[in-house]
Amino acid sequence: MPLSDTAEPATTLSPTLELAIDLMRRPSVTPDDAGCQDVMIERLERLGFHVQRLPFGDVVNFWAVRGHHGPVLAFAGHTDVVPSGPESQWHTPPFAPQINAEGELCGRGAADMKGSLAAMITAVERFVAAHPEHDGRLAFLITSDEEGPARDGTRAVVEHLREAHERLDYCIVGEPSSTARLGDVIKNGRRGSLGGVLHVHGVQGHVAYPHLARNPIHDAAPALDALCREHWDAGNDFFPATSFQISNIRSGTGATNVIPGELEVVFNFRYSTEVTHEQLRERTEAILDAHGLDYRLDWTLNGEPFLTAEGDLIEATLAGVEEIVGQRPELSTAGGTSDGRFIATLGSQVVELGPLNATIHKVNERVRAADLDTLSRIYETIMRRLFT
Repeated sequence: MPLSDTAEPATTLSPTLELAIDLMRRPSVTPDDAGCQDVMIERLERLGFHVQRLPFGDVVNFWAVRGHHGPVLAFAGHTDVVPSGPESQWHTPPFAPQINAEGELCGRGAADMKGSLAAMITAVERFVAAHPEHDGRLAFLITSDEEGPARDGTRAVVEHLREAHERLDYCIVGEPSSTARLGDVIKNGRRGSLGGVLHVHGVQGHVAYPHLARNPIHDAAPALDALCREHWDAGNDFFPATSFQISNIRSGTGATNVIPGELEVVFNFRYSTEVTHEQLRERTEAILDAHGLDYRLDWTLNGEPFLTAEGDLIEATLAGVEEIVGQRPELSTAGGTSDGRFIATLGSQVVELGPLNATIHKVNERVRAADLDTLSRIYETIMRRLFT
């Protein structure tokens, strides 16, 4: 592994950092796993995990379980990463991980989320060595399709587990949840995501003869304004108010003298538990109907909101973080979606806990190297609190 002149030599790297570097070397851009899961499976099988490889389509996944009785604590995550972007903008090659002079592990996947995967594996290795006959069952749910369409990854594995009547009581997702320091934020839920593509039909014509045409932009503008101004809900103690955002508008032929015949509007709701996706659809369509639009609306439910407001996992995670870093974390449901939205449908208590998210999906992604060892200790402490 390339290291800066001021970094420690490779022989002094911790097991967590060695594993993180091994995973980060592999260019596992969605849905390519590039052998990452083989590395993880080999180590888990040595610990006595029973591993099921669950490929769906072009996506590789696995479900691994150790133990036979009691509640199940699963570590969930993804081996895939987003593309590096222009490599010329990286200070170091994105798939040649390096530890810089500031003690940061640099490379694609450092924070999102190969660092977390390494911390999970080494935490379980230490915990099993110390407690070979531990209570409960430990599990891993790993996919290579979180950063992509998310159809053949965790969603498909969850359906497999549901059909097999597999139990999943607690789940720690290794998404980078921290903001200013490791462990300052734990995600105990996420907002729902409902997307829509609105097609407004008009009549194309010459701009000099508007009476012979019907402009779908003009027709839609008052309705879109009403949607933007609508008060969908006030949120609650765990979620902010539901947000409606237009992300794209497309219309026209490119000519300045042609009234367009079609308008396409792409929008998204990020919604709280105060409303359902069915209610949002009904209210949206009622507003469009009230404005007399000739339209077609295609909906996509990306994920329903989920919330773990209380329970053993929340208590163990809050106490575990405080024990290791000395400060109690904040619970939050902010941010985008994660695979936790699929796992929660099994009735599981779900939290997301991982490193700082400041550089995820950016060029020069990086994480404090020492944080990964600390994160591994936090994961180990949570297991100890739940299963000893």
